[in-house]
Parts: sequence; C-alpha cells; structure tokens
Amino acid sequence: MASTAAPTAAVPTLDPPLEQIRRLAVELRLLLPGVRGELTPWGLVTAGTGSARDEAGGGAGGGGGGGGAGVAPLTCALPFATPGPRTTPATVGEARETTKEFNAETFWRRLNRAAENVSREATTLTEVFSRVPLPSPQETQRFCEQIHTAIKEIITVYYSLPKDQGITLRKLVRNATLDIVDGMAQLVDVLFITPAQSLENSDLISYNSVWTACQQVPRIPKDNKAAALSMLTKNVDFVKDAHEEMEQAVEECDPYCGLLNDTEDNSDNNGDEENDGLGYPNNRDLYWSEEDQELIIPCLALVRASKACLKKIRISVAENGKKDQVAQLDDIVDISDEISPSVDDLALSIYPPMCHLTVRINSAKLVSVLKKALEITKASHVTPQPEDSWIPLLINAVDHCMNRIKELTQNELEL
Repeated sequence: MASTAAPTAAVPTLDPPLEQIRRLAVELRLLLPGVRGELTPWGLVTAGTGSARDEAGGGAGGGGGGGGAGVAPLTCALPFATPGPRTTPATVGEARETTKEFNAETFWRRLNRAAENVSREATTLTEVFSRVPLPSPQETQRFCEQIHTAIKEIITVYYSLPKDQGITLRKLVRNATLDIVDGMAQLVDVLFITPAQSLENSDLISYNSVWTACQQVPRIPKDNKAAALSMLTKNVDFVKDAHEEMEQAVEECDPYCGLLNDTEDNSDNNGDEENDGLGYPNNRDLYWSEEDQELIIPCLALVRASKACLKKIRISVAENGKKDQVAQLDDIVDISDEISPSVDDLALSIYPPMCHLTVRINSAKLVSVLKKALEITKASHVTPQPEDSWIPLLINAVDHCMNRIKELTQNELEL
C-alpha cells in the first residue's frame, strides 16, 4: 500500500522590499505616541501609571516615584516580525529599576550604545536601498527586523530611567528618544518614496535627522540639576530673542520691517479710502499711534524684567542647586517654562493694529507667571536667604510695569 506523502509546509510569502519599507515607516510612527506617554492601539502605555507632568510636561510638585510608565508587549504585532515560537517575549519598558537598583553609569553607557546602534543600522539601510538592485524580500525582512530591534532597545533604555532621577532629566531623554524614532521614520520614508536610481545626496541630507539625533545623545545632561540648567538657559535665550525683536521694531518705528512697502506705495497712489474698500490695510494697521508707542514702553520693561528673572533663577540654580533636590528643581523648571510663551503672547499683541485690552490681558498673564516663578524659587533650596534676596526687587519691578500698563489701558475698560 502506497504511503501518503506528508504535506509540504507552506513557505510564507514575503512582501516586496518597498512594501516592507513602507510598513516599517508606519510601525515606527506608531511607536511615537507610546514614547510620548499616550495610549496607542497596541496599549503601549498603561493608563494611570507614571507622572502626567513627565509625559505631558505640566504640573508641579513631584519628581519622586519609581520607573517609567507601564508598557505592554508590542513586537508580536509587527507584520515583519519573524514567525515562530519565542522563548521570552520581547517587550519595551518592562525594566522597572528603582533608585536603589539604578546605576547611572550603566544607564548612560546603554543609552549611548543604543544610539550608536541605531545610527549604524540607519547607515546600513541607506546603503542597501540607495543602489540597484534592491535587496531581496528575505534580506529586506532582516534589515527591517534589525532596525526595529535597534529602535526598541533605545526605547527600553529610556523607560529604565526612574522618575525619581528627575522629571526634567527624563523629559530630555524622552525628547532625544522621540527625535531618534521620528528621524528613522523620516529616513525610511525617503528611501521608500525616492527610487534608488534617482536618490541623491541632497535627498539624504534633508532627511539626516536620525544621525543628528543619535549624535546628540552623548550631550544630554547627566543629572537633573544639569538638565534644569540646560532648560533654563534655553528659556533665557528665547526671551532674549523676543526682547531684541521687540526693541528692533520699536527703534526702527517699523513693526513689519518694511515688508509692506509695496502695499504702502499703492495706498499713496490710489488713496486710503479706495484701498480700504478693497481690503488694503491703512496706516493704522501698519504703524503705531502715539498711544500705542506710549504703551509699548512698559511692555518692553516687563519683558526685560522677565529676562532678568530667568537669568537670576538660572544663577541661583547653578550656585545653590542640589542634585538630590530633584522635585524642587523640577518645579522651578516647570514654572519657568511658562515664561517664554507668555512673553511671546505679549510681544505678538503689541504689533499693529494694537488692541490695548489684549495687551493688558497678556501683560497680566505674564506678571502672574513671573510672580509664581519667583515665589517658587524663593521657597526652594536654591534661595538660602530669601529675606535678603533679589526676589523682592524683581517683584517690585514687575508690579511697577503692570501698574503703568493698567494706567495706560484704563480707558479700554471703561468703554
């Protein structure tokens, strides 16, 4: 009796290389919400875990706690994952190192090594997809798996940084991780969209953010005090730039730096009334009135006071900040982060046509943020002798500016 032949195992059919690359870009982008701390279709982040301030950037008072946010397995959902049994499911973020177990030197060594690996895999992928013929489907699957493994590793390392090492520090590591994941997704996109035979160096240069992001990893501050100083320095620079732009516009008496000269010439040639009817701006829309210019003076002074506040806070943190006081340093950075956006709101509101009531409202918001920042700094360890500090002087300066703004905008409230 003839024996029945055993059925031949079906060999899985792999997608073409470019289709695998396209899906890799999609899968990489699906990782981004999980790193940010948002819920994803794969359940990357467990609701109710971690600090809202760490993942969303808001709040105050905190900085203690355990490891990163809760994370569920994800590799099983990847379409290019190698089929077959696993001995241990690979997951992202399962390491829960407490402060007692945490070793900073090991963490930074792992993070640097993971970034180097991502950079190396990005280079390999670029080389094989920048020439013809393209790699086979089997080779492409291997490249995709290597890319995903490298990305998964750096995310895992990020999650191993406990929150009690400092929320500000964790934010910087998180942002660096996001830049790497997003940069890799951009690179994969350009390799998919641009045919290999027409891919030029300019295409890769414009999408080299993954290599740039990897190179930034060794430059991340290594403790929460250094991270706080880094953030405060950025905020000082932002406010300084806004102040310089405001001063330049005032000195030149040209809020729009001559950008509308052509329109202005048309107004002179055709008449204000006619152009107003056609939608052209008149001089009231382009320039400051005498009342506007008078109001700008205390607004500029308030922005100068904002810059002085940030500088003094940064100096206090540099001179008196303690690395182990992570919660207080986080609180100082949190409130200081609100100063620059408030300055921007005020700066934008002084451009014509100026609404004096809007200027008053934005000034009051900025004053509120400044006073809160000064009070938090005064109550913290970075101000050892608050009664003899510079803080009351700056509060008085801020109040003086706001009182003058109120005087000049009082008529707006009475209308």
